[in-house]
Formats: sequence, C-alpha cells, structure tokens
Amino acid sequence: MESSKWLAAVASIWVQCSSGASYAFGIYSPVIKSSQSYDQSTLDVVSVFKDIGANAGILSGLLYTAVASKPSSGGGGRFKFLHGGPWVVHLAGAVQCFAGYFFMWLAVTGIVSRPPVAVMSLFMFIAAHAQTFLNTANVVAAVQNFPDHSGTIVGIMKGFLGLSGAILIQVYQTIFNNNPSSLILMLALLPTIVTLMLMFLVTVHETPSRNEENLLNGFLLISLAIAAYLLFLRILENLFVFPEWAKIITFLILLALLASPISVVIKAQRVDLERLPPSITSSTSLLVDEPASANKSAVEINTMDYDDVPTETVQRKASSILQPDEQKNLWQAMCTIDFWFLFFAMICGMGSGLATINNISQIGESLGYSTLARSTLVSFWSIWNFLGRLGAGYVSDIFLLRRGLPRPLFMVFTLAAMTAGHVIIASGFPGNLYVGSLLVGICYGSQWSLMPTITKEIFGVLHMGTIFNTIAIASPVGSYILSVRVIGYIYDKEASGEGNSCFGTHCFMLSYFILASGSLFGVVVALALFYRTRRFYSRVLLLC
Repeated sequence: MESSKWLAAVASIWVQCSSGASYAFGIYSPVIKSSQSYDQSTLDVVSVFKDIGANAGILSGLLYTAVASKPSSGGGGRFKFLHGGPWVVHLAGAVQCFAGYFFMWLAVTGIVSRPPVAVMSLFMFIAAHAQTFLNTANVVAAVQNFPDHSGTIVGIMKGFLGLSGAILIQVYQTIFNNNPSSLILMLALLPTIVTLMLMFLVTVHETPSRNEENLLNGFLLISLAIAAYLLFLRILENLFVFPEWAKIITFLILLALLASPISVVIKAQRVDLERLPPSITSSTSLLVDEPASANKSAVEINTMDYDDVPTETVQRKASSILQPDEQKNLWQAMCTIDFWFLFFAMICGMGSGLATINNISQIGESLGYSTLARSTLVSFWSIWNFLGRLGAGYVSDIFLLRRGLPRPLFMVFTLAAMTAGHVIIASGFPGNLYVGSLLVGICYGSQWSLMPTITKEIFGVLHMGTIFNTIAIASPVGSYILSVRVIGYIYDKEASGEGNSCFGTHCFMLSYFILASGSLFGVVVALALFYRTRRFYSRVLLLC
C-alpha cells in the first residue's frame, strides 16, 4: 500500500488507541494503594505525578520541532540525520512507556522490594510521560497533513486517545480476567509494541486537498461506531455474565472495528487515482492564478473593518491564518495575555476533570457502587471523554466556518456544563455518578480538542507542539490543587473506617462544590479569552 497522509492518519489512530494508559488509572490504582499500603492522600500524590507526566509535554514538543521540521536548504551538516520525522518522537515515547510501567509492575507484584513513594511516583511519571510523546507526534503530524480541517483532525486524534482507556480495559478483561497487576504489565507491553510497529508510517505529506472532508467523516463514523459498540458491550456486561467464548467473539468484533479505518485509506487512494489528471491541471492553474488572488485579498483586508464579518458559509485555507513571520515561538506566546487566559481556563477545566477520573473509583466505593459498576464508570468515562474530544473539534469547525462563531466560545459553553456536572456529583443522589461523569467527561474531553486547535490558530503551527504541551501543564497543576489539596485532604479528614476508608455522600460533597466553583471561574476566564480574540477570528474569516 502506497504511503500517504491517509495511511499516516490510520497509523496515528492505531497508536492513539493503545496509548491512553493513564485513563485506566482508576482500574489499577486500588492494587497500587493496597500493595504499597498508601492512604488516599498518598495515592493522590502518585496520581498527580501521573498527571504531570501525561500533560507536561514540553520536551516532546521541542523534540518534534527539532527532528520533524525541515532542515534549512543546504544546511544540516553532520546532524542532518536528526531530521528523521515523527518516528523519533514515537521511539522516545515507546521506551518511556515500557520502562515506567514495567518497573511499576515489578514493585506491585513484589518482585522488587517496596519502593519509597518518591520512586513509585517517578515510575508513574515516566510511564505517563510517554503519552505526551506519542500524542504530540500523532497530533502535530495530522495537523500538518490536514491543515484545512485542523479542528476535525485534532478531534479525531484526541478522540481515539480518549477512547483508548475503554479499549485497553476491554482487552484487559478479555485476556487477563480482572487481575489489576497484569493490567500494569499489559500497559508496559501493548502500547510499546504497537508504536514500534507503526511509527515509520506516521509521516508528513504536503499534498493538495482532494475530497478531504468526506474522507475525514469516514474516520468520524468509524470512531462513533467503536464508541457505540464499547458502550453497548459495557451495558451488556453489567446485565449478564459472559462465558469465555462470548468474550472472545466480542473481542474479535472490536479488533475488526479497530481495523476498519484502513478502508478510508483504500477509498482515498482510489479517489486520487480517478482524479489524477484533473488534479494536475488544477494545480498548474492554481500556481498561475495564486499571486493575483493573493494581492486582491490583501487589498480587500486593508479596506474592510474587522467587525464587518460575513457569517455565511466560508472556505478556509490553512496557510492564510498566520503568515510565517506572524507565528510565535514558546517565549513569544508566553508574553501574551491570551496564553495565560488559556492556561488558567485549562487549570479549571482539565484540572477538575483529571481530579474526577483519578478519584472516580473511590467516589463510587464511598457511595456503595459495586466493583463492576466502578469499572464500568471508568470505561464510560473514556467514551464520554472521546465524544467530547471528537464533537468539540468537529462542531467548532462547522460553527466557525459557517456561522463565524469564534472557537473560544465553545470553551465557555463546555466549562459551564462541567460546572453542572460537578454539582450533580456533589449531590449524591442514586445514579449521580453516571450522570455527573457523563457531563464532566464530555466537557473535559472537549478541552483537549479545543485548546490545541485554538493554540494553532492564535500562535501558528510552527511551534504548536511546544506551545500546546506547555499550556497542558495546567492540567496536572489543577489536578494537584483539586485532587490532593482539596479531594484527598477532605476525604482523609472524613475517613473513619478500616484502611483509611470513608463511606457516604459527605466524603466528597464539599470537595465537588469547590470543584464546581473552580470550573465556574474557568467560564469567566474563557469568556475573557473570547472577547480578547474575537477580532482575530474576524481576521481569519476575512482571509477565507
């Protein structure tokens, strides 16, 4: 099969499907807590190092910029080989994934003596840090391959990453029969093997757009089918006990669905072959006509006011958003108020979302949910997280291009809905975790699609990996404040049972009212970003 940006997208999707090990923390955290004799606050400290590792991706962004950017013409010298492409970033991630989870497995199973909390936290950090390398390579390469549909492709990549938690749990329950320590070993091996097998297929292709929207919609439909299947499967598993043969059949169906994105590659190659002669002609015509049209658009921009923005359907060229001399590096971005508005909005949104997934198993336990129900909540979270990532990118693209609504406005809406989700979790009524985690999960996932896309639009694609990974540090910062200093502290004060356990709605009620207040503050910050950037988005639309 010929190498193309579509094959690169499918390889990235498969890597994303295996790399969301941090989202399964709610499954294997109890065995870490029991085997290492941790209380809740100590477990939350370890989980914060997971969050820091999974979100502090500055190194992955810098590495991608160094090895995946084009060397200057005639330059490079003896270090020209370093410009190897995204595979170098993938390789760095695969090594960290194996090392972190393997040493953690050795500690949990007692093969090595119980390490200090600081060492276990280091293992967790290294394991989770792998995710930033894999994610950066996949997302930035995808944006470079599909610049005209950045919101949609970021949503697809981030969506499959969010869905990976449910996929990994399904693999684990089929093969390892609910043995949490075996899950940790699986997380050391599976993502590493998948990444090493596929990393050379993830490449950047500067090819003209041909029917991209319809083909990308194929990825969207496949991802929705996988999410619906996993949701249906989890519901059935709560109602019935599956025999071994049924588990194997449902697992094989899941593998078939995961293989189905290759059909989009076949269709894309068929379309390219059918349209090859006309595309060459149109490419030549574009090369001749482009300078005149560029001059004309420049005159129009100078004579129109930014507030006179048409709201009819528009068609955007990615290269028109920011010219090369307008794109910012990390330091230049950090000197703007927009960077810090994004950062603090993400502290409130991503931080409270992470605090929820890190503690969802303990919340369920305190409210009397069964072990199976708590496992189901973690799987459901991955699906809601996926829907938020996928939907926010796709829907914000549509409303930006067709209605002229700036993307930060969707950040306002999702943070407001997240506030409602935290209030529902705090209320403690029967089934509240299912409803509350649905709202929080979708809105948390939305931030992971909106933030990188807004970063690319405001600061440019040249240093996108470094900038959005720096903003993502807000996630573990918020998680530490809200998970350790709020949830863990209040839980331990309320705990009175054996093993530092707490039972009842009082264990988490106050904590979640505090989280609701934090996400409401995020609404205010996102609203300020919306007002700050509305003129910029007017300019984007005028350049369309």
